[in-house]
Amino acid sequence: MPVIRRRSFLRAVAATGAVVLIAPRAAADEDEGAEWVAARLAGMTLEQKVGQLFVVQVYGADAHTVTAAQRTSNRAAYGVDTPADVVEKYHLGGVIYFAWAGNVDRPEQIAQLSNALQQSATASGGPPLLISADQETGIVARMPAPATQFPGAQALAAAQSTNAAREAARITARELRAVGINQNFAPVADVNVNAENPVIGVRSFSSDPTMAADYVTAQVAGYQAGEGVAAAAKHFPGHGDTTTDSHYGVPEIDHTRQEWETIDAPPFRAAIEAGIDVIMTAHIVVDSLDPTGVPATLSEPIITGLLRDELGFDGLVITDALNMEGVRAGFGPARVPVLALLAGVDQLLVPKDGDMDVMYQAVLQAVRDGEISEDRLEQSVERVLELKWKRGITGDEQVDVDRVARTVGVRAHQIASQRITDPTVTALRNTDPTGAAILPVAPTSSVNVVTTNTAAGNDLAAALRAQGGTATVQAVGTRPSDAAIAAAVQAAPAHDLTVVITSNAWDIVTTDPQGRQRRLVAELAATGDPVVAVAARNAYDVAYLPETAGFLAAYSSTTVSMRSVAKVLTGAIAPEGRLPVVIPAADGTVLYPIGHGLTW
Repeated sequence: MPVIRRRSFLRAVAATGAVVLIAPRAAADEDEGAEWVAARLAGMTLEQKVGQLFVVQVYGADAHTVTAAQRTSNRAAYGVDTPADVVEKYHLGGVIYFAWAGNVDRPEQIAQLSNALQQSATASGGPPLLISADQETGIVARMPAPATQFPGAQALAAAQSTNAAREAARITARELRAVGINQNFAPVADVNVNAENPVIGVRSFSSDPTMAADYVTAQVAGYQAGEGVAAAAKHFPGHGDTTTDSHYGVPEIDHTRQEWETIDAPPFRAAIEAGIDVIMTAHIVVDSLDPTGVPATLSEPIITGLLRDELGFDGLVITDALNMEGVRAGFGPARVPVLALLAGVDQLLVPKDGDMDVMYQAVLQAVRDGEISEDRLEQSVERVLELKWKRGITGDEQVDVDRVARTVGVRAHQIASQRITDPTVTALRNTDPTGAAILPVAPTSSVNVVTTNTAAGNDLAAALRAQGGTATVQAVGTRPSDAAIAAAVQAAPAHDLTVVITSNAWDIVTTDPQGRQRRLVAELAATGDPVVAVAARNAYDVAYLPETAGFLAAYSSTTVSMRSVAKVLTGAIAPEGRLPVVIPAADGTVLYPIGHGLTW
């Protein structure tokens, strides 16, 4: 008897409209799901099918209100006035929320926006929306206060607890679902083996593939189990070894096929084995995987040949944002979506403002002309619908706005967040010029917080004051001026401790090209007064700072991380974090290995 693939079977049902008995699957609700998908597909026009392939950003905090700014932004991007109009015009499969698009002001507002957009999607008979966000936590987070903060991937790995990472994802998922967000573009599955990576860094769990895979697995379970938020592993085939940011250029990864198998593949394999719903592509060129030089997002050998056929992933594949230069360079907006679909991608994320009409019409025309077969189109639409069924996004998708405050940022979540964050702080150095230990200091100490990140500095100072100490804040920016450095040096003798919060002091290309942060720490250390640097982003900063300054890696600038740092500074807790990445010295040798960390 010939084997009939389920997708081919569903397409036959949709095409004929026949009432058939669907073969039993692993669970009873999967039978219902297959019927729901087939019925939905059968009732869709070509325009509606193509619309399901797009996930776009919309402008505004309310689905129907037309403010001047909202009208201008939506008009420029889509030719209509409101977020609801955008959803209805294109029969969208999904939307994504951003702060810069005005979508996320407060939790109740987000819930109201989600409810109204879902009503817009279903009003004309279409399926509900996938509503997504990049809530990786740490440096990439979209949910505003009072939503629960976590310090991000690398910090979680530094705490050496996959259970804690799973709990962080579970709490995040619960709060997302409470406001109507049913898809999270996390976790990051990239293995950050390049200390000069400008776009991944602390968003990656580790430079060790096995460690990264373990934490990806934990977070997939946390997001998808229980609350049922669809997770997305990103950025396939692996964005961890590049010095180019794909937002602004086209990164080229020179890994051999064997290096890819050893370094980049394990977290994605683990995600697939864990049942990941979605995998996001990377706008990177990997010659060993596809010698044509096209970005992975547009590469049939990478998306279909490698991800689908070799790794066996049959879930939904979505592009990284199509407004990024990494995929736009060399390709016009009319070709990018068509090439992505031909490569094997299912959904197209965030066209550049003004490109949506061109992209939508280009896909329609490619189907009408036969460049994209209807069979190929329906493969992707089926995957979109199947994900919606799997995550319960099938009917009247309305969240209870009155219950949002009883879920988002509740005390139990905040307590869990602090408990999870406290063990992440990693101490790498703790001696002054005489060799004596700098930390801990007394809780009543006077501390001058010299900070490249004003919010983080204020949070740290507030936490120190809450412990009974005194703290002043000197905000100097990421490129401190001579005057700011001189003022910090002059203030040092008046305090028991100077804490310098650094932000990518290693980055001599964009963040700190003149080494101003490094000079700041060096001149403070030269005074002989106690100085501790706290990396509020990449721990790689330690390789560029003098050994006569103490050093703590916080991996994030979140309020919860600064509270943990304050506890370590004053001895309320001992540092428990261990490096999840290798820290190279300037000559390329290993300065600190994975697992390094001091305590007291």
